[in-house]
Amino acid sequence: MSGLSCVIPAYNEAPRIAAVLRSVVGHPAIDEVIVVDDGSSDGTAEAAALIEGIRLIRLPQNRGKSWAVSVGIEAASQPLILFLDSDLLGLGPEALEALVAPVREGRADVSISLRGNSPWPWRAIGLDYISGERVMPKALIGETEALRALPRFGLEVYLNRRWIGSRQRIAVVRWPEVASPWKGAKRGRWEGVKADVKMLADMFRTIPLHHAAGQIWAMRRLRA
Repeated sequence: MSGLSCVIPAYNEAPRIAAVLRSVVGHPAIDEVIVVDDGSSDGTAEAAALIEGIRLIRLPQNRGKSWAVSVGIEAASQPLILFLDSDLLGLGPEALEALVAPVREGRADVSISLRGNSPWPWRAIGLDYISGERVMPKALIGETEALRALPRFGLEVYLNRRWIGSRQRIAVVRWPEVASPWKGAKRGRWEGVKADVKMLADMFRTIPLHHAAGQIWAMRRLRA
């Protein structure tokens, strides 16, 4: 298992997506880059289309991250999948290599990032269990119809459940130089708060709060 497809869902990230794509396109560990524009209204698709070497899929309306990722997975041709968010700051080739290497070299079955600006409790325990940056076998994801049935932001906790159920060895890769901007910085304070509340509500519609705590405990025990 060596070939890797990078799947990047994007919604209204025109100011940030080009920098992410420039880090990914041409990276020796990545065989194809698939961007799924989730019905953006700010020119995200147009910004992505300016970067040569990607496959751009445009959804006619906003369906949420889980749906957009399912479309990207269906388009992916390689046995390994790298998931990346489209708004990352400070992403460089070394960080990408660090995330891919444990899986490709067989030191772990899956990997997940721990960004430099992850919430301090996640940094303290050494695990951001809802990080969007992951490497895993495509076969482990399961049916894409199951992803489409998830709430808009239920993807990460769903994938956690798959990892835990099959006892995958998890490599947690620290990314001190990489950050994910706070939603308030992108949308304004009040809109950012509303977006965070909606995301958390979607997560806890996928799993109850006490199950989320159980995921954290189980994933820490599975660290490679």
